[in-house]
Amino acid sequence: MIMNTIVGTKLDYTIIIFYFVAIFGFGSIFAKFTKSTKDFFYGNHRFSWWLVAFSCVASTVGSYSFIKYSAAGYSYGLSSSMAYLNDWPILGLFLFTWFPIIYFSNVASVPEYFERRFDTKTRLMALLVLMIYMVGYVGINLYTMGVALNAMVGTDIFWSAVVVAVVCTLYVAAGGQAAVIMTDLLQGILLSGAGLVLFALGIVALGGWEQFWSLLPEAWRLPFAHFNKPHDFNFVGVFWQDGMANNIAVYFMNQGFILRFLSLKSVREGKKTLIVVLFVLMPLAAIAAANAGWLGKAFVGAGILPADAEANKIFVTVADKVCVPGLFGLIMAALVAALMSTIDTLINAISVVFVNDLYRPYLMKKKSDHHYLTTARIVSLIAGLTGIILVPVFASFKSIYLAHATFIATVTPPMATAIFLGAFWKRFTPAAAFWSLLGGSIAVTISIWYPQIIAPFSHGTDPTGGYQYMRAAFGMFASVVIGIIVTFFTKPRESSEIEGLVVGTISKAKELFKGGKINESRWKPAYGVLKIVPGERVLKLHRGAMSRLSSAAGDLLYVCDSRGWLGGLRSVHANAMEPHDGDPNEIMISQDLIDEGGLRPQRRHKVELIM
Repeated sequence: MIMNTIVGTKLDYTIIIFYFVAIFGFGSIFAKFTKSTKDFFYGNHRFSWWLVAFSCVASTVGSYSFIKYSAAGYSYGLSSSMAYLNDWPILGLFLFTWFPIIYFSNVASVPEYFERRFDTKTRLMALLVLMIYMVGYVGINLYTMGVALNAMVGTDIFWSAVVVAVVCTLYVAAGGQAAVIMTDLLQGILLSGAGLVLFALGIVALGGWEQFWSLLPEAWRLPFAHFNKPHDFNFVGVFWQDGMANNIAVYFMNQGFILRFLSLKSVREGKKTLIVVLFVLMPLAAIAAANAGWLGKAFVGAGILPADAEANKIFVTVADKVCVPGLFGLIMAALVAALMSTIDTLINAISVVFVNDLYRPYLMKKKSDHHYLTTARIVSLIAGLTGIILVPVFASFKSIYLAHATFIATVTPPMATAIFLGAFWKRFTPAAAFWSLLGGSIAVTISIWYPQIIAPFSHGTDPTGGYQYMRAAFGMFASVVIGIIVTFFTKPRESSEIEGLVVGTISKAKELFKGGKINESRWKPAYGVLKIVPGERVLKLHRGAMSRLSSAAGDLLYVCDSRGWLGGLRSVHANAMEPHDGDPNEIMISQDLIDEGGLRPQRRHKVELIM
């Protein structure tokens, strides 16, 4: 579709184009830090909490969030952002259960966990479901960006999506996880800041907070939607679709989000990350993503916008109304940032899953790491192309919110259920996991053609619209029932075979990760200058430094450039050897560790105890 009305100025378009070029160039810089599949997949466990915190927000609050939640905010009010409240309990479960299991088990992907926890056929089934989920998510985000650019400059939705996909795919293919993390830092700051600036400008344009509040209809001021009406946006539907299926999917099965946390230098850093995300960044991001819709409704009340203003384009419309030339371009660049921060995550994750769970173990075994790295880059390009092909599919829905809700409620319930039961229930069997995935997917597919089977789970919602949400409740129920029934008729794995892979065995997982007894002593960081010595994976600290770290030979240490603003970009993990008695300011290290971490000899470095 081509719009006749074009918003923005040449200055705005120049800023947007400059942003595309700048982010591509910045992301490509990090190709030099991507020397192996570990680097490409999850940054080789190197990054600090603050980098990952911004990356998480940038990826979670994707471009579809700005368009989707602005549209919902315009149509339903403050309750549009209630879905973010559901993040809190799910993220808590993620932090203390799923994250340590994944991190310490040394798996690179969710399907790999399924093989370790269950068997090969379950891994392949999980691979299929996960690939459908991630590729579909790419398509939704590309469609959303196409809608935004169509509203701005009148370009065709499909070809707008193509341009964005090409830019994003190229820098991910070059720089891998390092490029994703570092570009997301900039994009997370930009999208959150721009969204909040937009809110402030809108309030000023309306004459202040009191005027804004008075112009909102009473129903728009309520923090929560009605329990089961209207059919297309209600509390119970949003809870099951956004709060349960979507949040469990994002935090427990979304490979892109998991890779963020696998890129952290330690599990301890994950706790810092989530505290900041939950209590600071996510609330701000929720306001940033939805406020254009609230402003749009107030603008209608004030006569600034017509009553028939299109919900899907309200973000662009409001931004155009309140922003001066140049600032509008910056706000739209923030929208692009939101898209790219989500797309780059997903594209990277797709390449990880394909190479790690299909190509390397089954199609092309025992090839060089360079071969697999090249393959991952090629798959990144294919993932972007596939997402483009799906754009017309999601364009067939009447709204972006409905497209997203329908897709999530259809695809995620079986996988989310299998992960939960597998991680929390030792008795859960390989056969039960497989049939939860397969049987649950079949049940959900049947509900598409025969939606009346969702009726017992509808909570009184109108079947003409509410079932798109309640399909999530039906799918999770069906998967749980199948899993429980099959479990009690099949044999579980021995407890010794699943140590470190289920809740209650995390201490064992730590030992397996380190390869020895865990050291969780209180410690202080040590500092020193690197000195290259012969050997492989040699790391020797002075006896005094080891004492400061409360460390002994065999402990896992983290060596990084002392410049904290790098966020761990130049860093490496290694086990400590027996201490040396030479210069107390020297860290003796082998060339292979220097190369692996991108470290610089003769520079001052910081050493931390991991375990």
